Amino acid sequence: MFLSKRVQSIKPSPTLAIDTKAKELQAQGINVISFGTGEPDFDTPQNIKDVAINAINSGFTKYCPVGGTVDLKNAIINKFKKDNNLDYAQNEIIVSCGAKHSLYNIFQAVFDDEDEIIIPAPYWVSYPDMALLAGAIPIIVYTDDKNHFKITPKAIESVITSKTKAIVINSPSNPTGVTYTFEELKEISKICIRHNLLIISDEIYEKLIYDNFKFSSIAEVSPEVKARTLVVNGVSKAFAMTGWRIGYTAGPKEIISAMTNIQSQSTSNPTSIALKAATEALNGPKDSLEIMRVEFEKRRNYIVERLNKITGISCLTPEGAFYVFPNISKLLGKQYNEKTINTDTELSTYLLEQAKIAVVPGSAFGAPGYIRLSYATSMEKIQKGIDSLENSLK
Repeated sequence: MFLSKRVQSIKPSPTLAIDTKAKELQAQGINVISFGTGEPDFDTPQNIKDVAINAINSGFTKYCPVGGTVDLKNAIINKFKKDNNLDYAQNEIIVSCGAKHSLYNIFQAVFDDEDEIIIPAPYWVSYPDMALLAGAIPIIVYTDDKNHFKITPKAIESVITSKTKAIVINSPSNPTGVTYTFEELKEISKICIRHNLLIISDEIYEKLIYDNFKFSSIAEVSPEVKARTLVVNGVSKAFAMTGWRIGYTAGPKEIISAMTNIQSQSTSNPTSIALKAATEALNGPKDSLEIMRVEFEKRRNYIVERLNKITGISCLTPEGAFYVFPNISKLLGKQYNEKTINTDTELSTYLLEQAKIAVVPGSAFGAPGYIRLSYATSMEKIQKGIDSLENSLK
C-alpha cells in the first residue's frame, strides 16, 4: 500500500458520515429525521442567486486571482470595518473554497512537524485532523457543561510548552453554540501574548447570535492581538450558501501570502461565479439574515426546552450557531432488548435505528457523554424528531 503515514492517521468527517447514513436510509424509503449536518434549510437569498446567474450569462466564467477578486476583498474589508471595527488591507485577505479550506491553508502555512496547537474540546471535528495533516500535534484541552464548555486562561497555560505555536478559538462554537464574551477573549489573549501564540479564530457563525448577546472577535481586543490573529469567516452559514464554497481569512500579510502560494498550487481561485455571489452577499441587502436568525432562535428555544424535559438529559442554552449539545451521560448503562447502551456512539446508533433520527455522538467532537443536534431544519421536523427521541428513550 502506498498511502502516507499522515493520511493514515486521519479519519473521515463523522458529521458527514452520519448524514450519509441518514440519506441511505431515506433512499430506502425509511423516514429519517436528520439532526446531523450543519447546513441551513433555507435557500440562498434571491438577490445573490440573481447575481450569480448574471455572472454566468455575462461570461464571468474564467480564471480569477488566486486569493479572490478585488471586489470581493473590498467587500470583506468593509465587512470587518463595519461589523468588527477592524482595518485590513487587500494583502491581508485571502478568499478560499469555504472556511474549511481557509483553515486547512492556515494549518499548512504555519505548522512544522512536532509543532503543538491547543484545541479546546468539544471541538469542530476537522481541527485535530487538519493539524495531523500538517505534521503538528493537537493538544486537546477538555471542557464540559459545568464550565459552560469554555476554556480558561489557567487551562491554556497548563498545557503550553516550548513547542506550542497556536491556539484555536471557535466562537460561536460548533458543536456547543457557546460564545465567548469580549472580557473572556481579552483574558485569553493575555496568555497568547505572554507566550507568543498565534490565534486562529473561527468565526463562521458570527451572524447567528441570540438573546441580544454581543458578538466579539478576539482580534478586536487590541492591535497587538490583531497582529497575531487569523480570523476565518465565510458566507456559508449566515447566507445559506454552504454549497457555494466561499470562505475567507484576514490576518498578517506574510501568512496570507503563504496561504495564497499554497492555494495557487492546490485549488487556484474559488469558483468565479461564487466569488460574484459572495460579493453580493456582503454588499447587498441583509434582510434575509435577520429572518433566518429569528427563526433559528425560535427553534433553539423550542429544542432546548423540550430536551430539558426529557428524563436523563440536560442541555445548556447556546448563545449562537444552530446546535445544541445535550449531556446524555445519565442514559448510559441502560438496556434495550437485553443489550446495554454504554457510549454516546451506541446511543446515537440506537436513536437512528429505533427512533429514526440522526444525531452525532459527542465523542466525534472530543466530548464523550454528549450528542449534537442541529436545529438547522424545519420546526415541523424538530417537533417530530424530539417526539420520537422522547418516545424511544421511554
